[in-house]
Amino acid sequence: MIEKKHLYFVPGLAASPEIFEYIKLPKEHYEIHHLDWLIPDTKEENIQHYAKRMCDRITHKNPILLGVSFGGVVVQEMSKLITTEKVIIISSVKCKDEIPKRLKLAKITKAYKLFPVKAVTNIESLAKYAFGDTIKKRAELYKKYLSMRDDNYLPWAIHNVLNWSQEIPLPNIIHIHGNNDSVFPIKHVKGCKVIKGGTHSMIINKARPISKLLLEVI
Repeated sequence: MIEKKHLYFVPGLAASPEIFEYIKLPKEHYEIHHLDWLIPDTKEENIQHYAKRMCDRITHKNPILLGVSFGGVVVQEMSKLITTEKVIIISSVKCKDEIPKRLKLAKITKAYKLFPVKAVTNIESLAKYAFGDTIKKRAELYKKYLSMRDDNYLPWAIHNVLNWSQEIPLPNIIHIHGNNDSVFPIKHVKGCKVIKGGTHSMIINKARPISKLLLEVI
């Protein structure tokens, strides 16, 4: 009997696990588990404590962790707390040096705190902020893929992206990145496997080459 590898997937900022629906791996070898976002305990909950709560839902030893965008940051924090076989991040960053200057400026000026979380009724605006694509997609897709609307989660998540304090990349992180990512431009990213034409939301529209690459690295 083939022993399956267990992969735990964490979606991007405010996204639902449905963003992974087109990722295909052989079911006889791999079992995928999706981790929904948790609502922060408090506005001040640190990312380390949040990562511990995410780890509490992992039921297999030595799993493979995979995270997209902010989910990539979270799985790296999770990997500091549990033993993992591999850690894979997609459309994400490995340390604060890979965060672009415009987002660092938002941190310094605290402009991100002006983002009108409670006033977000236009799902396209939220999706553009979360995914960063320049080409607008249809609103019904955003309604499908962006599920976390809790008032406390979004400002908490944005704060923790911009204030992530990782100085140097963790060893052996597998990084998959698109060369057209407008949220985390590839010019700031080092040591990644490149998906040509991949944007920040490529987990949806570049699922086939990503699936192929995943089979190579896991």
